[in-house]
Amino acid sequence: MTVAPPPASPHTQPTEEEALRMRLTPATAQRVALFRPRTPLDRATLTLSVLIPVYNERDTIGIILDLVRATPVTTEIIVVDDCSTDGTGEVLESLLAAGRVHKLHRQPLNRGKGAAIRQALSMSTGEIVVVQDADLEYDPADWPELLEPIIDGRADACFGSRFLGGPHRVLYFWHSIGNRMLTMASNIATDLNLTDMETCYKAMRGDLARRLLPSLTSDRFGFEPEITARLARAGARIYEVPISYAGRTYEEGKKIGWRDAVAALWHIARFRFMP
Repeated sequence: MTVAPPPASPHTQPTEEEALRMRLTPATAQRVALFRPRTPLDRATLTLSVLIPVYNERDTIGIILDLVRATPVTTEIIVVDDCSTDGTGEVLESLLAAGRVHKLHRQPLNRGKGAAIRQALSMSTGEIVVVQDADLEYDPADWPELLEPIIDGRADACFGSRFLGGPHRVLYFWHSIGNRMLTMASNIATDLNLTDMETCYKAMRGDLARRLLPSLTSDRFGFEPEITARLARAGARIYEVPISYAGRTYEEGKKIGWRDAVAALWHIARFRFMP
């Protein structure tokens, strides 16, 4: 079956790839579709489920919600408060009442980022889901490039890489080394060639993500290597795109540390031999 490219908007120029495909003869276009099958999504009806795990982000949660709502895509904003102790939960209740959050779940106990993402994913309905941290390190302005491979049908998942040349704040050398080592270990286990397995920005087709949900078990930062391993096991088409990154210092509230890196290595080994 030939999949026609989405029509270019009269107000935008077609991409180089779209222009090339429009110049193909019908016979060549059919052969391209046969060897490069796509599963495009309807741009006109697309909803993006934004999964926001939150822990003690009272000062930034409102800002990140404004950035999310400013993006040119229909969003379903789902926030899970991981039993914050700084008043974040009360702020979120007011944001929910004001309609700036669509769905809110407050964990009765602190269970970790992975558990919060799983909860948010279980509440999602969108054709695409994306994880968004609330700490302003990742910018929703990068979403158009992150989502495009999924929308046009080339990918089932797309990772936003901090190491593919996007602008980034200059910070900790050993953090970058640790990230690259964890990515290499994950690639060895999954036979992928990612550059940034630990990235927060992982966008996935919603139906695929919800199908994987029952197999996800990690409660803390083991979510990153686990979802990567599950996608690899599922044979998902994974793309990477460069993103910007404004990392925080520990004085500014950064939470992840060397213990999380050690735990991630253990998770990578565990998922390598998972059923």
